[in-house]
Amino acid sequence: MEAAGEDCCESGPGYATPLLAMSGPREELIYVTALYTGTGTAKPDYVATVDVEPSSTTYSSVIHRLPMPFLDDELHHSGWNSCSSCYGDRACERRYIILPSLLSGRIYIVDTKTNPREPFLHKFVEPAEVLEKTGLAYPHQPHCLASGDILVSCLGDEDGNAKGSGFLLLDSEFNIKGRWDKDGHSPLFGYDFWYQPRHKTMISTSWGAPAAFTKGFDPKDVSDGLYGRHLHVYSWPEGELKQILDLGDTGLVPLEIRFLHNPDKAIGYVGCALSSTIVRFFKKDDETWSHEVAISVEPLKVENWILPEMGGVITDFLISLDDRFLYFSNWFQGDIRQYNIEDPENPVLTGQLYVGGLVQKGSDVFALGEDGKKFQFDAPKIKGQRLRGGPQMFQLSLDGKRLYVTNSLFSVWDRQFYPELVEKGSHMLQIDVDTDKGGLSINPDFFVDFGSEPDGPALAHEMRYPGGDCTSDIWV
Repeated sequence: MEAAGEDCCESGPGYATPLLAMSGPREELIYVTALYTGTGTAKPDYVATVDVEPSSTTYSSVIHRLPMPFLDDELHHSGWNSCSSCYGDRACERRYIILPSLLSGRIYIVDTKTNPREPFLHKFVEPAEVLEKTGLAYPHQPHCLASGDILVSCLGDEDGNAKGSGFLLLDSEFNIKGRWDKDGHSPLFGYDFWYQPRHKTMISTSWGAPAAFTKGFDPKDVSDGLYGRHLHVYSWPEGELKQILDLGDTGLVPLEIRFLHNPDKAIGYVGCALSSTIVRFFKKDDETWSHEVAISVEPLKVENWILPEMGGVITDFLISLDDRFLYFSNWFQGDIRQYNIEDPENPVLTGQLYVGGLVQKGSDVFALGEDGKKFQFDAPKIKGQRLRGGPQMFQLSLDGKRLYVTNSLFSVWDRQFYPELVEKGSHMLQIDVDTDKGGLSINPDFFVDFGSEPDGPALAHEMRYPGGDCTSDIWV
């Protein structure tokens, strides 16, 4: 089977424009990172291939598992060796998934082209080599570049200090070229990044010091300055830090970042987990960058929880390829939201759906209304299964009509806030999207239960299609 999107193009991988990508073939497979790290099961993390073709006899099930050769990696985010940034270069092909391991520091390269239904391990880069040549550790987010190189954000040094964060550059054969950020231009903290070549800019975000977040979340670490609240604006492709945007208390722990897909636009958004806000950033007339809060999630007053109020905790978001809709997950409160962003300064809520969370019916935690009455959210069962945890990672179909959702954040944090998720495993959902007026509904026929995996309950995290997607493809 040809990887979706590759057979439509004669000029390199991907699509010429985001709108052309929307007319690509429907997804048939999706690759999901699945973890045993942190669960107590002494098995390696793996890549699960999930069948998402409705007419298939194996629809909504894991059809292949590729275990890594080592234990305790914590597979987390992923990216492609080539994407639409390489469109026009016939020497490039979207073939390999780049899989950094957040805890071990190992970077796996997985071949998906030979047999998309049964990917296999091509090679891996050892953390000792990365550390020796760059001083970097805790690799997180890869992005392919138009040059054929791969850029990987790294969150700290070998001791977990955030001051050691920076960007690792790999060549097309996955050899270490060095650091991308210039001497003295490292970010205050590392996490995600996105580049917009037509505006000669790359912007990165700030999670926290690995020495802090790998032990679980402690609010004191925030006040002690071990978590970020900044965006780092770099020159592209030179790698010089030009500006640091302090998001303040309304932008605590900015995680995922997305520019609008239209490469002419100097506008984007970042999801700030702890402050539960979506912040819009934009370039001003003087060529500097500014920001403002675009969306705020109101905290809930709660009973039977560790604090009297519960924020949404926005852990992932994405933007449809036509730049019409923005979707984000509230990992604590348990809802998925859809906003129309055709007017980027004034997002309009067009859809909301509860698919779990800490305040769902049947839990011990209750929310309090303005009248003081207790209430809980109704999260429906799917195929008789109660939804565990809260919505976390997203992937959207190219046409924008199907939103796939997993619910593991980071194994240590999963155990801290959703112990049932670690004990019984996570799951994967598919949400149907109304792309006309807006709206969200659960597909009752799709439910992948990672709690029933052959080696025991596993944690499902990020997702990738063979043909690329709206969170990995960048247009130049």
